[in-house]
This record gives sequence, structure tokens and C-alpha cells, in this order.
Amino acid sequence: MIARLSPFVKILPISLLMLTGLALPCLASGAAGDAAHFDVTSLAANVMGYVAIVIFIGAYVLVIFEEQLHLRKSKPVMVAAGVIWILVALTYAGLGMPHHAETAIRHNFLEYAELFLFLLAAMTYINAMDERNVFQALRSWMVGKGFSLRTIFWLTGVLAFFISPIADNLTTALLMGAVAMAVGGENKKFVVIACINIVVAANAGGAFSPFGDITTLMVWQKGKVQFSEFFAIFVPSVVNWLVPALVMNLALGKESPEAGNNAVAMKLGARRIMILFLCTITTAVLFHNNLHLPPAAGMMLGLGYLGFFSYYLKKAEQRAYDVDANPLGSQNDMSRPAVTFDLFRKVARAEWDTLLFFYGVILCVGGISQFGYMTLLSNYLYMDLGPTTANVAVGVLSAILDNIPVMFAVLTMDPTMSLGQWLLVTLTAGVGGSLLSIGSAAGVALMGSARGIYTFGAHLKWTPFIALGYAAAIFVHLLINKAIM
Repeated sequence: MIARLSPFVKILPISLLMLTGLALPCLASGAAGDAAHFDVTSLAANVMGYVAIVIFIGAYVLVIFEEQLHLRKSKPVMVAAGVIWILVALTYAGLGMPHHAETAIRHNFLEYAELFLFLLAAMTYINAMDERNVFQALRSWMVGKGFSLRTIFWLTGVLAFFISPIADNLTTALLMGAVAMAVGGENKKFVVIACINIVVAANAGGAFSPFGDITTLMVWQKGKVQFSEFFAIFVPSVVNWLVPALVMNLALGKESPEAGNNAVAMKLGARRIMILFLCTITTAVLFHNNLHLPPAAGMMLGLGYLGFFSYYLKKAEQRAYDVDANPLGSQNDMSRPAVTFDLFRKVARAEWDTLLFFYGVILCVGGISQFGYMTLLSNYLYMDLGPTTANVAVGVLSAILDNIPVMFAVLTMDPTMSLGQWLLVTLTAGVGGSLLSIGSAAGVALMGSARGIYTFGAHLKWTPFIALGYAAAIFVHLLINKAIM
């Protein structure tokens, strides 16, 4: 037991090391590919490498202060990515390898393209279900039942945990957060506790599914963990949410808010779109597991399903409009245009800032890795300290930084690890962001929705109990999955 808990003793200093490690030339090591025969320490100590590190840190500082600066997070990282790759190209050209940068960046483009197409299809389905009032109907049903605040607390937590593996933790948190705020009303204490519970549950639920979080998707697409293998961390994910939820539950009263009466009905085709989304997920899994094709190809095929169904919806709604507007066969009322389902409107509503942010992050980390900084950092963390300690530290770091660049950095390092260790880093990167309100997209989104109520400070008061759940989840994983560690 002491051996299993020993990594936690070293977590804080290791996390700080990882946060600043890219800026330390002593952690530099070899560049990949054609540069393998170079003195890699000299390559990493190149002035261009230092400049690249400074540019990346500067861009990420702007990302962290996105809310204060009102500057979209994609903009600084996109600029940083372009400049860093200019530095990479100039460095390798000076070494007599003018085509190395081109080969390397094409590899990063391929990684981004797969992630982009996968997420674009998923976001389009989510937008389609939103437009068909799927989420609004669920919200109105919960509000209208007149449940007690404690019941709503548990119901939103359970739904957040089980919806996020299918949708994503951001959409799930916004949906359940809207329910909590609608029910809680002026009860700020309940709204805060419910929002924290939702963030923890959504992040925990997203950790055991490739579709629940960007980090799990990247691990799955890289082939580090197969689809069915993710479910090995289902129980640790439950523990991660349940431990702080049980504590927060004790702080709730037994009040019951008034039941609402604003029922919302789903629009035509809503249930069929949900079925098509499940079919799309199945298609992506079959493409990856059975045909050995990228999951993104399966998702795009699934987007084609929605495309054909959108044609049917458009025709059906147009016919319904014509009947309503011309009950006696009179001339069309041109002053009232028909509003029909349009697939490309749903594509346009995708989170483009998020998609472009991923582009910037992937290319920034990929560019920095060309200076060799990732290899020795990987050697230090995963060989000198050990994978368990390193992977636990990754989760703590993801509460400070976004878990996406952290996980992509781990995948870029590509340490040799067992399946159990890859599941561990997937778990910690997914749920570690719950430690702070700014540590995950779900937390940041709810801070915007419940502005002035759910704040960084309000979340921080419950961080010790969330950290207890984090530690308990890791312990449970090491215990029940020891055979694959």
C-alpha cells in the first residue's frame, strides 16, 4: 500500500518541473528522424530552440487570460505555431537538412486532420440535436418534476457522468449546469455545489470513453488503448466522482423548489438523429477495430448519414410549412420564409475557436519536439522517476494547464509503457482538470454560465475533497488493474 501511495509524495515538485521543463536546456535531448546522428544536446541548446520555448510560453499565457483579455484562445497559438515552425525550418536548413521540417510538419498535419474531422462530425451531431430540442426537452423534464435540491444534485451528477462519454464533457456540463441554475434560482450555495459536482462528474465520465474528452480521443486514435480497453477505468472514474460528491451532498439541505411548467417538445426527427449518432459512433469503432482505418473516416461516413436524413427533414418540414401557410391552396405567403433543417448550418455552428486551438497546440508541441526537448523530458519522467509517478503528475499539471497540450506532449514523447500505464495517464489527464475550475473546458464553461456564482475561489474551497477523489481513483486503478500495469 505504501508503495502505491508513494508517487503522491512527489507530485507537486514534479508537476512544477513539467510546467517549466520545456524551458530548461538541461532537459534537452535528441531530435527525431534524420537528426538522430547529431549531437542532440547541441541542437536543443540552439538559440532557435530557446526562442521557440519563449514564444510557446508567451502564447499560452495569453490563452490562460482569455477571459480577461477577450482574446480567443486559438489566435495566439496559431501565430505561435507558424513562427515556431519557421524556426524549425531555419534550424534544419542550417544543418543541411532542408526537407526535414517539411516531412515533420506533414506528420503533424495528418494528426490534426484526423482529430479535426472526427470532432467536426461529432460537433455537427451535437448541434443538430440541440436544434431539434433534445437537450432542452431533457432540461424541461427535470425542472418540471419538482425534485428536491438534493435529488437534482445527484440526478445532474449521474446524467453528467453517463452523457459525457457519448457527447463530450463540455456540452454535458453546460446542459446540466443550466438545469442546476434553473432549479437553484437564488440559492447560490446549491448552484456552486451542483456546478462543482457536474464538472467533476462530466470529466470523470469522459475519462473512460474515447468520445468523452479530446485526450481520450487522441490516445485512442494513436492506438495506445483500444476501444473496449477504456472501460477498465470505469470503476476508478466512478470513484473519482463519487468521493467528493458524497462529501458535497452533506452540505445540501432538503429544500424543494417549485416545479416548472414550461414543457419543451422535441422537433421532428430528434429521436432518429440520436439513433444516427449512435450508429455513427458504432461505425467509427468498427472502422478502427475491424477495418484498421482511422476513426475519423467512420465519423465522416456517419456525417453522411445525417446529410441524407437532413434532406428528408428539409423536404418534410417544407411540406408541413406549405400546408400550414396555404390551407386552401392559396398563393404562398412570401413574407414568412420556411425554417427547415439545414445540415451546413449545423456544420457552421461547430466550435471553430476550439478546433483551431487544437491546430495551434498540436503544431506548437510538434515544433518544439523537433528541437529535442521532449525526448530527455520523457527519459527523466518515465525512466528516472517511473511511469506511475510521471502519469500522476500529468493529471496535476492538467489542472494548471489545459489537458490537451499536456496529453499531446506525452504522446509526442511516446514513452514505452504498459496498457495499465496508458490507462493511468488517460485517467489522470481526464479527471485531473477537476482539481481547479480553470483545469477543464467544463469548468471554464460553467464559470461563464454561472458568472459571479461559480467562481475559481468557490471551486477551490472544495479542491481538497476533489483531490481525495483523484487519489482514490488512482489507488483503485492500481489495485483492480494491477495485472496490466
